[in-house]
Amino acid sequence: MKRGLKGLSVIVTLAMLLILLGGALVTKTGSGDGCGDSWPLCNGELIPSNITFELVIELSHRLVSGASGILVLLLCVWAWIALGHIREVRPLAFISFFFLVLQALIGAAAVMWGQSDAVLALHFGISLISFASVLLLTLIIFEVDKKFDADSVVIGSTMKKHIYGSILYTYVVVYTGALVRHKEASLACPDIPFCSNAAGWLPGDINQWIQMGHRTAATLIFVWILIAFIHAFKHYRDQKNIYYSWLIALVLVTMQAISGMLVVVTRLNLGLALAHALIISLLFGVLSYLTLLATRSKRTK
Repeated sequence: MKRGLKGLSVIVTLAMLLILLGGALVTKTGSGDGCGDSWPLCNGELIPSNITFELVIELSHRLVSGASGILVLLLCVWAWIALGHIREVRPLAFISFFFLVLQALIGAAAVMWGQSDAVLALHFGISLISFASVLLLTLIIFEVDKKFDADSVVIGSTMKKHIYGSILYTYVVVYTGALVRHKEASLACPDIPFCSNAAGWLPGDINQWIQMGHRTAATLIFVWILIAFIHAFKHYRDQKNIYYSWLIALVLVTMQAISGMLVVVTRLNLGLALAHALIISLLFGVLSYLTLLATRSKRTK
């Protein structure tokens, strides 16, 4: 039974990543209207007759999301029954499924009635919460036989502030990035690092403000994670899960910054843009794991 639950949890975690990338692909290819304004049918048909590139992208995303929803529900029920005695399992099971359903409903509402760019930008962030919850649920499932041991950590108040603050701020950065995509402001400032075409080096219109706001927010999260890693290097090298989590976070945030710049330089290369979405998802997952550790730490250093 444990082996089956572990296998399912890994499959569901990967499926949630596919949902995140699929949603990013839909946005970046402009395929949101690939099935017209009908949902869950495609152009009012169960089997579409007029196949287009946008339709294939949108329909594939819907099918993956639907299949993943069934798998997430199965994982949540199974984990609830088998491991419900563990403190975090039931809340994470509920959050995983609830936010997956919520992102599906927002997506359906956007198809049928349309939504503002500000609301659509929430879609990726909501999916990210569902992914992170499934990831933590997977780690807890493996933790049962001590492959992941989150109870042995001792975290001080300074480190806890870094953990809680950075994950909340990273979510804000994610939202600003999603807003850039939905406002089609990715090339509003085609130069790096500033809007050199703007008077006085300041953004000249709303799209440039959105783009530069995201760049500024992304720079600050890089600095924050670097500071947190230095703190971990000085005080937590004996606690490998803390130290290596921050090291991985630093590598990921560096890759995120580089991929973001390359997206602009290459004028929205699709592969780089999807890599950008993947890296921020993995970074949020690592910070979520650190948050789990922080909530379990009873003592301080």
